[in-house]
Amino acid sequence: MTGPHGKGDHPRQPGGAPESLATRQAGLVAALTSGKPVPPGFDLFKVDAARVALLRKRAGEVARQWPMLAASFGNRWKLAFAEWAAARPTQGSLRDGWDLARDLLSRDALPATAGEELAEREARWIYDGASAPRPRRGPALRSAAGAVVAQFAGRVRVIRRPS
Repeated sequence: MTGPHGKGDHPRQPGGAPESLATRQAGLVAALTSGKPVPPGFDLFKVDAARVALLRKRAGEVARQWPMLAASFGNRWKLAFAEWAAARPTQGSLRDGWDLARDLLSRDALPATAGEELAEREARWIYDGASAPRPRRGPALRSAAGAVVAQFAGRVRVIRRPS
């Protein structure tokens, strides 16, 4: 039986050999989660619909971890998050929110309430942007978007709120 991609309905690699199932699945996952092109043999409309649904789900998960960040966008949260996350594979909702907040801070676009939330996380945890966050040992003083937060002996206090 021959399909649109040749024998057995499997797309062919540039050299003419059929792609393995694992290769096709990896391409589909990349298209769904990293903004990569939809691989041959998949319905573009259905993959795009699934991609949008996954981005909305991610936005909801990040909003649970970062409520002030999400609230600062109001009704635009899901759209704003989806625009930022479309080409970024998920690192988990805590890290996705952290990376978005840092990105906004670097562009002076982080709202003040979300700045306080970020400063509090930065005082309580160590996160290098690559590995999983881990609890901070020892005192820390952090600021973001006008908020200043101190952590000492396991307690986190806001010293100055944005005005």
